[in-house]
Amino acid sequence: MHPQPHPDSLKMAVTCAVVTVSDTRTPETDKSGQLIQQLLLTAHHSIGVYTIIKDEPAQIQQQIELLGKNANLDAVIFNGGTGIAPRDTTYDAIEKLLEKTLPGFGELFRFLSYQEIGSRAIASRAIAGVYQNKIIFSLPGSSNAVRLGMEKLILPELVHLVKQVKGNIQN
Repeated sequence: MHPQPHPDSLKMAVTCAVVTVSDTRTPETDKSGQLIQQLLLTAHHSIGVYTIIKDEPAQIQQQIELLGKNANLDAVIFNGGTGIAPRDTTYDAIEKLLEKTLPGFGELFRFLSYQEIGSRAIASRAIAGVYQNKIIFSLPGSSNAVRLGMEKLILPELVHLVKQVKGNIQN
């Protein structure tokens, strides 16, 4: 475990949307969406929205635009559709809308994935950035990838990133 360079002295609950992108998952079979919610709640954050949408670029963009208008949300965590198969369109849909990107998120995610699964990590198109003053994360759909991204990257930096986006970088 690496120490945070600037630990947050004030604890803050972040309200998140969890969006599963899948043509086949249901709320009962969405293990990755359930895991994201469980990890957020365990870290004392809250779930403002949970939904499952089809892996269709128009639906993904419509969802991100809708969530961008929700003043109660601080962050959105997508899972699914980040590979290179023909139906994997999440990266392409989200990347076009991001106002700022956080390239380090995808780079670190692939580095950490490489340590776990080897060279197959190159097929991941995990991405993060900012849209409408909200932090947007997009993770692969596998539960192992979700756990890795949440525990190693998202949860340790979520409060700090939200504070930066909102212009409140003091602790």
